[in-house]
Amino acid sequence: MTVFEGLHEGKNHMSGTIGVVPGAEELAHREAIREVLATHSRGLDRNEGELLASAYWPEAEVDYGSFKGKAHQFTALVGPALADAYELTQHLLGQTFIAVDGNRASTETYVHARHLLQGAEEELAFAGRYLDQLELRDGQWKIIHRQVVMDWSLRLVVQDERQGDAFAALSKGMADRRDPAHSLLPVD
Repeated sequence: MTVFEGLHEGKNHMSGTIGVVPGAEELAHREAIREVLATHSRGLDRNEGELLASAYWPEAEVDYGSFKGKAHQFTALVGPALADAYELTQHLLGQTFIAVDGNRASTETYVHARHLLQGAEEELAFAGRYLDQLELRDGQWKIIHRQVVMDWSLRLVVQDERQGDAFAALSKGMADRRDPAHSLLPVD
């Protein structure tokens, strides 16, 4: 039985059944896994190739539809591709189902990704899921395989309000190290 099959049967391989209060060790593992997933999204949204790569083991592979192959090759290519096509992106993670089996884990994470196209006249919205396999090595979880599943996508016309009266004084997000979050949460 795979760990995903266990999820369908209402089991989560560490605690045995959904809803059972987990122990501290299980919570620590789950939080470490969530941190890896959040780090991946931050690496995408801030065009930080090294941060993005830190979520993957060196031999990891990805299936992003148009790119299937080595994760570290993907991390080197995706930043420039996103920067060319989009002013900003946001990869918002929803619920994550985690099935841990020893030093391996499988996750299904809902993702809503928003992409503001260059010129800020259109937005590409994506709703889907990340199906990840992770491995624990020397006390550290990282992704060994990622498959992206698209549930739907749409393109919207945008009326850019970033400089409008209501928002002009707010700090503005940037797709690089100039983003205000870097002074609060540096990646170095």
